[in-house]
Amino acid sequence: MPRLLCLGDSITDCGRLFSADPSGNGYVKILSGLLHNAGYDFSMENRGIDGFTLERLLQNMDSWLEASDPDIVTVLIGINDIGIMMNTRRSSAQQQDLMEIFAARYEQLARKLSGTGSRKRKLFFLEPFVFPWPRCYASWFPLLSQMSVHIRTISQKYGAVFVPLQDDLNQKASLHGMSAITEDGIHLTRQGHRILAEKLYTLITSER
Repeated sequence: MPRLLCLGDSITDCGRLFSADPSGNGYVKILSGLLHNAGYDFSMENRGIDGFTLERLLQNMDSWLEASDPDIVTVLIGINDIGIMMNTRRSSAQQQDLMEIFAARYEQLARKLSGTGSRKRKLFFLEPFVFPWPRCYASWFPLLSQMSVHIRTISQKYGAVFVPLQDDLNQKASLHGMSAITEDGIHLTRQGHRILAEKLYTLITSER
């Protein structure tokens, strides 16, 4: 049975730490249902933790990999790192320094996750996103664009699948309204989580 491990922050966590359901109430749970209903037999584990940055994920990842030994790993991380860059009175130069640190850490993440020798994992690196709702988040877009480029480049280097999300979610928000897709400009509604789950479902099943 293939083992799928989902890593991330509160968007991945989505209440799992305070719920009887270890998959949470978001895209991980929806993805699990989609796979099960289509007859795919996956063992799934949600290790998203509310508030996590990339640094915190790296600090915990070795023990998670040892415990889960996953065949497939999805990663959605970065929006809290952007929040630190934007909300801690950093200068533009300091923000760029933090972005370079983020890129170095993400490459470390990719190297650890990719496995060695015959033990190669399938990796899906999801693009962090934000909505200009409230409008203050619009100022986050330049740094998010830089982050997206770094993640895409690292994905290519380590053979991971880069999963673009920002443009797709923007289009859905334009079509259905912001409040239909996001709760607060960062976190997703049920409909938003379904969009993400369906995208992952298509990518994961196309690889099998």
